[in-house]
Amino acid sequence: MPPIPTAELHLHIEGTLEPDLAFALAERNGVELPYATQEELRAAYSFSDLQDFLNLYYALMTVLRTEDDFADLTHAYLARARAQGVRHAEIFFDPQAHTARGVEIDTVIRGIARALDAAPGTYGITTRLIMCFLRDESAESALATFEAARPHLDRIAAVGLDSAEVGNPPSKFREVYALAREAGLKCVAHAGEEGPPAYVWEALDILGVDRVDHGVRCLEDEALVARLVADRTPLTVCPLSNVRLRVVDRLEDHPLPAMLDAGLLVTVNSDDPAYFGGYVGDNFTAIRDTLGLDEATLRTLVRNSFEAAFLDEETRAAYLKEVDGWTR
Repeated sequence: MPPIPTAELHLHIEGTLEPDLAFALAERNGVELPYATQEELRAAYSFSDLQDFLNLYYALMTVLRTEDDFADLTHAYLARARAQGVRHAEIFFDPQAHTARGVEIDTVIRGIARALDAAPGTYGITTRLIMCFLRDESAESALATFEAARPHLDRIAAVGLDSAEVGNPPSKFREVYALAREAGLKCVAHAGEEGPPAYVWEALDILGVDRVDHGVRCLEDEALVARLVADRTPLTVCPLSNVRLRVVDRLEDHPLPAMLDAGLLVTVNSDDPAYFGGYVGDNFTAIRDTLGLDEATLRTLVRNSFEAAFLDEETRAAYLKEVDGWTR
C-alpha cells in the first residue's frame, strides 16, 4: 500500500539525527560520544519530560561541524520522508545551537540548503526552511541571530520559536518577530505543548503567527479554541512526540480526536523522529491503529497539512489533487 501523501510542517532537522549517522559523523570529525555503541545511545532515548530530551538533543549536536555534515543530515531525513509519503516538508533548524559551539550560521544554512536544492529532483519533495530561535536564550541573542541570517533570507521562508517552553513566553520575542514580518517572512511558534493556553494567545496576538506548533493545550480554553477555529489557524500536532515527552501518558489519551471534533485545523507531524520513535508515516499508522481513525479522517488530516503549508496556490492545488486520488 503506498503511503498517504502528506506535508510535514513540524520537523526539526537536528531531531532526525539517527544513531548510525551520529556515530559516522563523530568518527569523521574526531568527536568522542559518551556512548560505546549505537544500541547504548538509542537506549538513552527515554525521556521524562521536554528538558530531559533537550539535554541529549543538544549534546549530540556536537557531531555536526561542517557543511557536509548538515547536507548529509538533511539528505538522510529526505530519504526517510519520501518513503513515508512526504511530498512537501517545512524544516526547522536551530542556528543558535550551532553558533554557540563555534559553527558559523553560513555553514549551517549552506549545508542544509544543498540538500534542499536537490530535494525535488532526487526525492520528489518540495521544501521550505524555517529558522527557529531558542526561547531559553535571550531576546538579544535572537535578534543577533536574525541579523546574522539576513544574507540568507532568500533561503528562509519563516521564523519559529522552540526549546524549553515553560517560563519563556512568546512575548519575550516580540521584537525579532516584528523584524521577521517586516522582512516578509511567515511566522510560527511552539506554544501550548508544556506551556499554558496563555502562550498560544501571546503567539497569536503578540507574535502574529500564521501557525501554532503543538497547541494541544488549547483545549483547556474554550475562547481560545473558538478563536483558532474562526481564524482557521493551523496546529502542527506531533502525537508520538507528545507521548515520549509525557505531554500525554498514552497515545490512547491523545486529544487529537477532540481537536478534530472541535473543528480545529489539525495536522500530523513527527517533530524529532529519531528520538521519538517514528517519522510522519509512523505517526499516521499509530494514530490510525490506536485512536481508530478512519480513512476519511486521515484524508482530512493530510488535506489540512497542504492547506496549512506555505505553498503557492498552484502547487497546493496539485498536491490536494494527489491526496484526492490516493487509494489504499
